[in-house]
Amino acid sequence: MNDRLDDLLADHLHVLFCGINPGKGSAALGLHFANRSNRFWRTVHLAGFTPNEIRPQDGATLLHYGCGLTTLVARPTASAGELARHEFQDAAAALEHKVRRHAPRFVAFLGKPGYSALTGQREVAWGLQAQLLGDASVWVLPNPSGRNLAFSLEQLVEAYRRLREAVVQAPQPQAPC
Repeated sequence: MNDRLDDLLADHLHVLFCGINPGKGSAALGLHFANRSNRFWRTVHLAGFTPNEIRPQDGATLLHYGCGLTTLVARPTASAGELARHEFQDAAAALEHKVRRHAPRFVAFLGKPGYSALTGQREVAWGLQAQLLGDASVWVLPNPSGRNLAFSLEQLVEAYRRLREAVVQAPQPQAPC
């Protein structure tokens, strides 16, 4: 069994999606969002980030659409509730380094707990945040986990679609001379 899940990263992505941490099944397979109950791949497709629904084993193709994947905490667990607060705080510098190095335009946290632990904010709103991470705008989206029963697929798609619209409307960075 793997004890980690590799990032899907490239320089200058439109969006770097940041999950809380890998599930044990996803880490064992080495595939992001491999659990059939997870709605990430369907949601990003229906929200307009990809022209078709990507299968977990083809996850690297997400990079072709200007999107990447990482996790805040690298340690796989059966549930994010198993993580200690210090693990989020310990992971903050590594995430900031990734963001500064790869320079995505947006970082989208999948769920409030990771962003809250990272910033120390108790109350976090959905959507665009006032604070930047590196030079990236920060967005907080509902977690697509099948365990997240608070959001239907339609609600997830609508939240992710708002991010997609923001990406399309945001000015493109100037290319260096």
